[in-house]
Amino acid sequence: MSTAVSPPPRQGRAVLRRMLAERAVTRTAGAPLISGNDVRLLRDARENYPAWLAAIQAAERTIHFESYIIHEDEQGELFADALLAKAQAGVQVRLIYDWVGALNATSNQFWRVLRDGGIDVRCFNPLRFDSPFGWLSRDHRKMLTVDGRVGFVTGLCVGHMWVGDPARGIEPWRDTGVEVRGPAVADIEQAFAQMWALTGDALPSEILPTSAEIPTAGEVSLRVVAGAPNTAGLYRLDQMIAASARRTLWLTDAYFAATTPYVQALRAAASDGVDVRLLVPQATDIPVVRALSRSGYRALLEAGVRVFEWNGPMLHAKTAVADGFWARVGSTNLNLASWISNYELDVVVEDTAFGQAMEQMYLDDLTNATEIVLTSRRRVLQTHKSQKRRLRTRLANGSTSRVAAGAIRIGNTVGAAVTNHRVLGPAEARVLSAAGLLLVGLALIAIFWPRGIAWPFAILGLWVALSLFLRAWALHREGRRLAREESAEDIPAPVTAATGSPDSPSPEAAPGE
Repeated sequence: MSTAVSPPPRQGRAVLRRMLAERAVTRTAGAPLISGNDVRLLRDARENYPAWLAAIQAAERTIHFESYIIHEDEQGELFADALLAKAQAGVQVRLIYDWVGALNATSNQFWRVLRDGGIDVRCFNPLRFDSPFGWLSRDHRKMLTVDGRVGFVTGLCVGHMWVGDPARGIEPWRDTGVEVRGPAVADIEQAFAQMWALTGDALPSEILPTSAEIPTAGEVSLRVVAGAPNTAGLYRLDQMIAASARRTLWLTDAYFAATTPYVQALRAAASDGVDVRLLVPQATDIPVVRALSRSGYRALLEAGVRVFEWNGPMLHAKTAVADGFWARVGSTNLNLASWISNYELDVVVEDTAFGQAMEQMYLDDLTNATEIVLTSRRRVLQTHKSQKRRLRTRLANGSTSRVAAGAIRIGNTVGAAVTNHRVLGPAEARVLSAAGLLLVGLALIAIFWPRGIAWPFAILGLWVALSLFLRAWALHREGRRLAREESAEDIPAPVTAATGSPDSPSPEAAPGE
């Protein structure tokens, strides 16, 4: 006798959907959802820097500080003095900076003073002869933890551009960070420990707290997504959120150069009635980047995505908020350099109050932004909503993500022109002209001065070949060392003739004889 199975009640189905969704997000991002936290939204340096300095001054045991760029200016000196004071007071201060980020920003003397003052300073991934292209992978993270009780994850580096100069009428860069208290601080500490191990000896496990050892501090649930090269956890998560958003998806990004799958995810969401908005900077220190950015607008605008350009000197924030509940703040830009190549760190919050705060901050930002629309001829046109002035401010020592984003856009545009796989717009004419002039220049050099092309490629090829031989030799030596260790473990212990047992006494020493 068969028995019909009734479907689960509506409440049970809702619980099941939430469980499946949480499991899918956890697997996609590679980060568990941690409850019991307190999260404070920090806007710009005026809120971030004082909170960081206050936490540093209150440190009693450890300070872990990781920043892509620390400029050797008044802000860099301010933080250096604060860290040195705590190191001299007996606090263990550890600092990681990125080699590329420090170029033209900080001198060796700056780091030497910190080391001499008792701070353990490490440089991530400096240029090495045995790895010609290893420098392309960068530590783009920005974080601070103190005593395992408070953590900061942010888009801000340390420098005067985040503060501005009111006396000279220079506005600060727009950026966003968060302060985290509660069990999730343990995951932020683990993210720092990961980078510390990549730059030298690992941290002692006993100094790293577990989430169970940190008391709850609030009711906010969040994930700490520690991006690493070739893992693409946040890339997959961003696509999942774009596919699952129901009402709103509001994005802020400093160097937007999204892949085709992500652009299609945004287009599909907008076509499905989701309010999708993208806020990007208008000012740039590389003129071609602005044209490249605009070359990617048309596909979004045609699908109903609203695009805005920030009217201030620089928009450096990397944030997202969906449906007033899901929110992301951190260091990851919406481009392949951040998604695939760099080490990044973001906090993904699932909380209504925090999501609503993020939405309000976004609406506030739009009051200082210009919306980009399409004309009747489907050309990109700029319409000013709040300001009519255009800013083309030179921004020195910016992130290399800007260059990476520009390179990606150039490749996409030139590839589209060569293969004719998509329709190009007038905004891309400058890009194609610049690419054509570059190729003409290279062709002329190859015709009239072939050594100008051959020698650089020959030197680069020789460098790569030598680096491969060095890497192969190192691996060969490591293999021989492991083989010797295995052989030593396989040698049996000596046995006695009387008993055949390695632990039995010799016949002469046997009792009773």
